[in-house]
Amino acid sequence: MTNDHLDDLEAEGIHILREAVAERKNPVLLFSGGKDSAVVLRLAEKAFRPGRFPFPLMHVDTGHNFEEVITFRDAQVAKLGERLIVASVEESIRTGRVRMADPDGSRNAAQSVTLLDAIKTYGFDCCFGGARRDEEKARAKERVFSVRDRFGRWDPRNQRPELWNLWNARVSAGGHLRVFPISNWTELDVWQYIDREQIALPTLYRSHLRDVVRRAGRIVAVTDVTPAGPGELVERIPVRFRTVGDITCTCPVESTASTEAEIIAETLLSSVTERGATRMDDATDEASMEKRKREGYF
Repeated sequence: MTNDHLDDLEAEGIHILREAVAERKNPVLLFSGGKDSAVVLRLAEKAFRPGRFPFPLMHVDTGHNFEEVITFRDAQVAKLGERLIVASVEESIRTGRVRMADPDGSRNAAQSVTLLDAIKTYGFDCCFGGARRDEEKARAKERVFSVRDRFGRWDPRNQRPELWNLWNARVSAGGHLRVFPISNWTELDVWQYIDREQIALPTLYRSHLRDVVRRAGRIVAVTDVTPAGPGELVERIPVRFRTVGDITCTCPVESTASTEAEIIAETLLSSVTERGATRMDDATDEASMEKRKREGYF
């Protein structure tokens, strides 16, 4: 396989970033430290360097993130010399903006409130993110330029057509856009681009030994936030993460792939989407992606 398709995807991503910046007054790039946001960050470098980015970076921090991801996030921001805004779910809980039914439960869905509050506080009218259409069926309903109303809500039945790469960046009063520069990429495309561009990532994405338990058909990392339950057998096995997020809902997969070439080969053989294999809270109707997205989730 040649890299021609990567050149096309890269050019499209750069065009999307530049078009949105040209049309909106106050954009922001969501950067979690994950592989997809790292790719979007590289596209932003190619779109706007050697000048400063025409937007800050923002991370919605659940407070239950893997230490390796936060360390990587801060190192990348420092290397680029850009501004990072951290919107804290912990702070939203402390101030009563978010109420958790289970204090030890997943904070993934709770990010919506924190994100919408940050958008309102800073007056952002356009948020760039690393979501891809192949991740999950609700994400496949998105447009590249996805409109949100003044309450931050998404209506999958009321979206604009996107023909011939003509992007409509207009929003109603109080509304904003969610823009996805790598919407047309697959997990395989992302890893091939990471390999080509030699993009740094958190060590979690490569095979490493970790204490885990097997729970409900998935592998769960044993941490302070997700301890082993009564009677569960703790194993130390080689694993890697296909996606990273809130510790309480992000699972690794058993793997010995430690290089880009090995991960690409493994991805080619996978028959399960990364979220289907590694996100516990996507498996329930109550926490479905579409329901959360309607309420403002990214």
